[in-house]
Amino acid sequence: MRLYDIQLPSRLMLGTAQYPSPSVLTEAIAASGAAVVTVSLRREAAGAPGANGFWALIRQTGARILPNTAGCHSVTEAVTTARMAREVFGTDWIKLEVIGHADTLQPDPFALVEAARILTAEGFAVLPYTTEDLIVGERLLEAGCRVLMPWGAPIGTGRGLRHAEALATMRQHFKDVPLIVDAGLGAPSQAAQAMEMGFDGVLLNTAVARAGDPVAMARAFGLAVAAGRLAHEAGLMPPRDMAAPSTPVLGLADLGLGGLP
Repeated sequence: MRLYDIQLPSRLMLGTAQYPSPSVLTEAIAASGAAVVTVSLRREAAGAPGANGFWALIRQTGARILPNTAGCHSVTEAVTTARMAREVFGTDWIKLEVIGHADTLQPDPFALVEAARILTAEGFAVLPYTTEDLIVGERLLEAGCRVLMPWGAPIGTGRGLRHAEALATMRQHFKDVPLIVDAGLGAPSQAAQAMEMGFDGVLLNTAVARAGDPVAMARAFGLAVAAGRLAHEAGLMPPRDMAAPSTPVLGLADLGLGGLP
């Protein structure tokens, strides 16, 4: 997967929140094979006790750090948080979140586009958390984004690809734009489904972090993403309305009773 001219060895991105311990987190990242991990500047304040140890721990995994603006509800909050994250982590990459609805955590499309325009003008590589809305996607690209990250379902719900047909339409509409399903995935099969549809990657957190065995679940998601991508590249068979025999009729023995006493 290639994002902002950076070649990544994996199509899985993993969040770093809610894990039972730092050791489980690092083991899960390794087991998943994730090339990118997201971190929240708001959740883990840089000046908090132990915060420097957390950042060092993440860096030791070898994964690329993708700071996010989780919890931001306005353009000013999101832009300020992104600027702080660039200083703390030394990266221009930012996962841009501007939340518009407290219950669904749905992005505010108007604030999202405005914040994206400001940040791309300042040299940020913006990865915007958005919906499957095509018009919003167009506006984000016009604002300078080179990647779109539509949700599968609201954050933390585990509902999978709730609007699969709309996501499929988005994939067809933005043929040459990297698309990453972000949020709402609860099972490896759902990640495989997104990859089979032709999405370039997936980003998830809760399904791994809150699993009974986060390390095993991380490995399962890594395998599912790889399998789904391989299936897409191999070419899935089109669905049919009627059955089609897998064994040809031509050449079968004639079991008619003609000529027998």
